[in-house]
Amino acid sequence: MKARRPPHDVGPWLAALAIAVPEPRCELDFRDPFELLIATQLSAQSTDVMVNKVTPELFGRWPNAEAMAAADPAKMEAVLRPTGFFRQKTRHAIETARLLVAHHGGQVPAEMAALITLPGVARKTANVVLGTAFGIASGVTVDTHVFRVTARWGWQQEKTAEKVEPLLMKAIPEAEWPAFGHRVVLFGRYRCTARAPRCDGCALWELCPSAGTGAAR
Repeated sequence: MKARRPPHDVGPWLAALAIAVPEPRCELDFRDPFELLIATQLSAQSTDVMVNKVTPELFGRWPNAEAMAAADPAKMEAVLRPTGFFRQKTRHAIETARLLVAHHGGQVPAEMAALITLPGVARKTANVVLGTAFGIASGVTVDTHVFRVTARWGWQQEKTAEKVEPLLMKAIPEAEWPAFGHRVVLFGRYRCTARAPRCDGCALWELCPSAGTGAAR
């Protein structure tokens, strides 16, 4: 069986995707790179909606790296409990803040190599922070939605997100990486959903090999 890969010319796909999702954006609420970094960490095994419910209190009590580094874990756990895995997330948030204070003057570094040394930060989180907060095209964010949607498109049949990202980085123009990630996340979240994809009226209907099948691939 021939391995699946993105098409040689992704232009029609990008044009159709721009019609489907005209405003690519991150749905996490944040005011600065620090808030985005912590919010993205909290979104693991949770939803952006839930994270947005707890972050006003979280950042109201611990608004920056210096304050969060000195936080009482028990008090933070009580705030983060609704997001799930709250003990681990509390440890990661406090340790991240401590490392930012110790090594980066309390600021979020705008470099992939530095970000992925922080607890709970892999390429997916780093790509979101770099692309959204700093406008740096460091890679393509591959979350569960991007993984599912690109498989349905016939672009990949990999087992892990780590193997999908290089394929997308090679196929998508670098300047488009941040917007592409946001668009596909939103497309997968609201139209090409896991259980009941809304194919009728989809801007990608004529391109997608899964159009109309309703297959949860």
